[in-house]
Amino acid sequence: MKSYDGRANAVDGISLEIAKGEFLTLLGPSGSGKTTTLMMIAGFEEPTSGAIELAGEDLTHRRPYERNIGVVFQNYALFPHMTVERNVAFPLRMRGFPRARQAERVREVLDMVGLGRFADRQPRQLSGGQQQRVALARALVFNPNVLLLDEPLGALDKNLREQMQVELKRIHREVGITMVYVTHDQTEAMTMSDRIAVFSHGTLEQTAPPLDVYHRPRTRFVGEFIGDSNFFGGRVEAGAPGRVALDRLGPIQADPDACRRLAGASVDVLLRPERLQLQHAGAALPNHVALKIGVIVNYGDSVLVIGDAAGQSVRMRIAGAQPDAVREGATVIVGWRPGDEHLIARS
Repeated sequence: MKSYDGRANAVDGISLEIAKGEFLTLLGPSGSGKTTTLMMIAGFEEPTSGAIELAGEDLTHRRPYERNIGVVFQNYALFPHMTVERNVAFPLRMRGFPRARQAERVREVLDMVGLGRFADRQPRQLSGGQQQRVALARALVFNPNVLLLDEPLGALDKNLREQMQVELKRIHREVGITMVYVTHDQTEAMTMSDRIAVFSHGTLEQTAPPLDVYHRPRTRFVGEFIGDSNFFGGRVEAGAPGRVALDRLGPIQADPDACRRLAGASVDVLLRPERLQLQHAGAALPNHVALKIGVIVNYGDSVLVIGDAAGQSVRMRIAGAQPDAVREGATVIVGWRPGDEHLIARS
């Protein structure tokens, strides 16, 4: 737990176990507690209560430089008056690394991040992506047990950010280091992580592999925060196995196992837009509704359709080109199969 004023908790009741060599992403909106959690692991913030352990060793009251943990910040934090080589060598000098081996180790790490030929340049002579690689090399050069990354790609443009995502995954694979990564970007979390820990208002909503978080969110907040979503309120019918009565759309067939677990409960029904399909003649789907199309957004590789079904806003994503029947103002029949939805008990 972490409180700055003794009244409100910036982080409250967080318990995380991170496996050696894992890539764990702390994901959440601004102010959710993810960066505060990272800073407590790094030693820049001290928990109000609780403990931080690494391989069974208590680090809670140790200073940052005593933890053998590397940190990469969004603003790079490079020394402007030092060359790339001296920036990367700095942690080795501070830790008393054998002087005879410093140059060799710096070259190894610069080659790893693709900056071997830039060793003699200063940070101002590098692009933003190159500076971020220098910061990454500096955090890796002393062989830390854990590498912490605080929104390291936030200042880069889309193409550079995607390139660096690939690079970080490659380095993680090659080095095998434990990485804890903070971001508010869902795509980064989904594409890079072994597991995602979703934060909200200082609490941990769910920790699971990316596809579990996406397809089987534990709370409505997780389902809304990650990816695009449709949510329908309803109640699982206790006397009719596999049926859910939606508040506006009427009864639907749902996953029987989920209905058995939640028999009689009020639920939020999550249906991802890509699970909805256009109903074709002779191929009726068990669950279907009439959708009056309001807005069409064409992304090139897919089409997002936003419309109204019985007063309920519904979003549908169609892969590929826009079908002829899909036009603004038209009414189409859309449907989905039982099990394409996910049921979340209302708290």
